[in-house]
Amino acid sequence: MRGKLMAYSLTAAAIMAAAVPLEALAASSSSTEFELRKKVIGISGIMEITGVYQPVTRAQFAQMLVNASEYRNITSDRSTVSVFADVPKDNMYASYVRIAVSNEWMTGYLGGVFRPDQYITLQEAARGVLALLGYTGEDFTGDQMGGRMSLFEYLDLNDEIGKSGSETLTKEDCINLFYNLLKAEPKNGSGIYGSILGCELTSDGEINPLAMADSSLKGPKVFTDWSRFQDSMPFGVGDANFFVNGTAVEMETFKSYLNTGYLVVYYNPGSKTVWAYSEAADGESDRNVINGYITHIYYNSSDVMTPTEVELDDGTRYRLDSSEMQFAFSMYGTLEVGDRITLIYTISGGEDSETYTVIDYVDEDVD
Repeated sequence: MRGKLMAYSLTAAAIMAAAVPLEALAASSSSTEFELRKKVIGISGIMEITGVYQPVTRAQFAQMLVNASEYRNITSDRSTVSVFADVPKDNMYASYVRIAVSNEWMTGYLGGVFRPDQYITLQEAARGVLALLGYTGEDFTGDQMGGRMSLFEYLDLNDEIGKSGSETLTKEDCINLFYNLLKAEPKNGSGIYGSILGCELTSDGEINPLAMADSSLKGPKVFTDWSRFQDSMPFGVGDANFFVNGTAVEMETFKSYLNTGYLVVYYNPGSKTVWAYSEAADGESDRNVINGYITHIYYNSSDVMTPTEVELDDGTRYRLDSSEMQFAFSMYGTLEVGDRITLIYTISGGEDSETYTVIDYVDEDVD
């Protein structure tokens, strides 16, 4: 059996939850704005968003370009051919490099090499994102590099980056770059480029992360060990972005949560994004979880068919406000007193008058 899926409400919670711990952001980016950009890019699946000060290699940038394109869901992690002498077919980036070069988003060097471990420069990155927008070499005459950089700045693709063309980029720079790309208008068309990833603009012209929620969100599932989690995911977790209790974390931190307890997990296979909640959140996240046995199901005296609250063996009552949750705990549902269950709930009100409201559940045992 499985819990009812509350995709929109949970995704909204995961996106708008507590801010990612600050890693000393560059002065050019306000923390609030950058955290929004960071979460949008993480949800999009374009790149992994932890360790924002790390430099980005040309091979890594090729992967980002593919993940931001229409090829994102049809590119294999394995390649059958070697396009460059220094990118053999068994290289983890071989497929991405092949697509990026064959579409002229990036170029190689004389001698048939790509230099995959060389750090990407802003002018190389500018070529890539302009190509995704539909611009080719035919759009520039004379000094093509200068023409590309002028258009790059005209389209505000350099917003919050603050580097010259020859300087190399960090992951923070790439988060800003691809966020700017999602907002930009393609050469041949209206709207924004990000529409291919399900992006929409808010009234103030920013990407609305809530609109990126879609029906491909899966869960909830309860996991108590890393191996079972890894085997259950339909994608390589090494490329995934992880959020625990609304905070972006490294994969090793995610593992540590499983080593010390259990996690309630939702995931988006398209963007390779995992949202997890732990009992250790203790009210600090805007979504919380608790596991226990159902001891009572309460009904309104004026409506004996519709349950209003459920109580677990911790003695706490949890409200049932939505029709989905009311049905699940009613005589027509599958849940009854004595069942072991994991509740996902919100907390509202002040410290002296907190209210706990169930938004989802998983009726699976936690070992």
